[in-house]
Amino acid sequence: MRLSQQDARRIAVQAQLLTADRPANLFEVLDRLTLLQLEPTKVVAPTHHLVLWSRLGRSYSRDELADALAAREVIEVQLHLRPAWFVALLRAEMAAWPGGGAGAGAGASSPPEWQIRIAEWLKTNDACRRDILHRLDAEGAQPAGALPDTCVVPWRSTGWTNDKNVQRMLDFMEQRGEIAVSHRAHGQRHWDLAERVYPDDPPVPAAEARRERDALRLHALGIARARATARQVEPDDIGEAGEPAVIEGVRGRWRVDAAYLDGLGDDTFRPRVALLSPLDRLVFDRKRMADLFDFDYKLEMYQPKATRRWGYWALPILVGDRLVGKVDATADREAGVLRVDAVHEDEPFDEPTAADVRGELTSLAGWLGLDLDERF
Repeated sequence: MRLSQQDARRIAVQAQLLTADRPANLFEVLDRLTLLQLEPTKVVAPTHHLVLWSRLGRSYSRDELADALAAREVIEVQLHLRPAWFVALLRAEMAAWPGGGAGAGAGASSPPEWQIRIAEWLKTNDACRRDILHRLDAEGAQPAGALPDTCVVPWRSTGWTNDKNVQRMLDFMEQRGEIAVSHRAHGQRHWDLAERVYPDDPPVPAAEARRERDALRLHALGIARARATARQVEPDDIGEAGEPAVIEGVRGRWRVDAAYLDGLGDDTFRPRVALLSPLDRLVFDRKRMADLFDFDYKLEMYQPKATRRWGYWALPILVGDRLVGKVDATADREAGVLRVDAVHEDEPFDEPTAADVRGELTSLAGWLGLDLDERF
């Protein structure tokens, strides 16, 4: 399958539900994307809410997501929100983790060294693991601070997790499918036995589940590389899902979801303007973003202020099938305004584009319950 760059971009935008044909509700978005990354930065809004607003517009209420979480229609797994049905596609690898499950490449004879280290630490501190399970079984959901640290060997790391025994134990027990996030209170995770949180659906066998996840990921992305740099939780590649494709002027092996091939080139693509979270899946894989959209962008929140080009939490601007700029904006809740510090135009906007971007900023401000800063 030979595709132009424009074809590839339009497939990617359509797959991510960013055309003028907006999805009907929260569940339609989640069923397509299969995940929302939890990122608490509130410069504008937490990224999981911003992703939903980008698709649904001002009709989206954050209460909808809170209600879906309370009803266990949406489940938090490893700092990502998943539709409840998706958990069955994770359980088999959870049960095998950390040896021979997620993170071990196809055909690998043994898990990598870092997984062996975790397995050994868990074995050494198995009494602490059992103490946590007993406490949760007896008392129900608990925050990390209420759970016992009876580790005999502390967790060692060169990073911020050094000596954080309980938090590391909880993270690993979540990856093993033994415990799960029951809910959050004031942003803090409360843990419970997985059997009380996850649906009763039987686990899908590991190999079948991996193929299904690849197919779902490709359906969410539209077009992706068959292989990409390894990433925890949600890979960027899609294995052998879909059909092989070549993108004119772009190197590499690509695969495309055939569901998006009908209608290419017949003017059925319905464009609109969208402001995206820096962690939106359309731009999350920066290499794919650059290949498909020729877009220069990175998240600059970790850079010194003096070296930033676009801003701490700059929002990429999508116009139709092109990424055309970035908005440096801040939700100033004390002043009651969405402050726009800069609109960076990769190329000068024409009047309709400038008006559409301003309209989207006005919509964003209204959704946040703020006024758009009149200086913009």
